[in-house]
Amino acid sequence: MTIHPMKLRLLLTALLASVLTAFAAEVPKIDPAAAAKLVAEGKAVLVDCREPSEWAETGVVAAATTLAKSDFDGAQKDWKPFLEKNAGKEIIVYCRSGGRAGTVAAALAAKGVKTSNAGGFKAWADAGQPTRKADAKK
Repeated sequence: MTIHPMKLRLLLTALLASVLTAFAAEVPKIDPAAAAKLVAEGKAVLVDCREPSEWAETGVVAAATTLAKSDFDGAQKDWKPFLEKNAGKEIIVYCRSGGRAGTVAAALAAKGVKTSNAGGFKAWADAGQPTRKADAKK
């Protein structure tokens, strides 16, 4: 039996999507107040995984480290040293709406890193968490 290449591609895409969804479902979500408390206590670090142009447009949460998802998906020039420096701490990730943060958090969890998805930047700003300006260059 031969499977048409297009059908095989669709099947593999569906399988990958279901695996990623399963990983994302296992990552705990955390609200801004609880995340800020963990960061203030030194038990966790907060990462904004949006892209530099987004940081420049909206700013970032004051306590956040800016590490682009594109770097996470690529060479991890910035991510690798950050993860080494913060080994043993929970990595709390947020993005614009929580989707990219969930993907990054799931990948970190699969590597044994304690992590949470803190959702999107707007929720942080709406919760009154302090923000700061950020440069588009990283």
